[in-house]
Amino acid sequence: MAEATSTAGGTIAVLADDLMWASRLVAAVERTGAQAARLSTQEQLETVLLAASEAEAEPGPETTAAGGGQPRLLGVVVDLGGRRYDGTAAVARAVAARQRVIAVAQHDDQPTRKRALEAGALRVFSYAKLFTDGPQVIERWLAAEGPLERRA
Repeated sequence: MAEATSTAGGTIAVLADDLMWASRLVAAVERTGAQAARLSTQEQLETVLLAASEAEAEPGPETTAAGGGQPRLLGVVVDLGGRRYDGTAAVARAVAARQRVIAVAQHDDQPTRKRALEAGALRVFSYAKLFTDGPQVIERWLAAEGPLERRA
């Protein structure tokens, strides 16, 4: 298991509108030691990405819950099967906001998986994989991926 410091003081946004999968994904995130921000619409994602961008623009030490502000955004997990938002568009929007993104989809839905990867998702996992190994998958993702460099 990865060190708790990899997620300490951070938030992972979870975009999922199915109650069962949203709950499972949020639980997997929380078991890593990170906070989960459960989102169910594109508008909620936009709000979180804007807040993260504004926090990044402010000078000073990293913002954490202990410091009185919102924890920094570590990345975004997108359920590609959402009905209230376009999963591929959500991946692209989060990547455009310089966020690391992983996604979850049906294991046999190759067209959706391919579109998400083309939109910038680092990986697309099956629901079964994130259900059985969620915390480990998320910890490896956060440990393996360094912060995204600023794009000019």
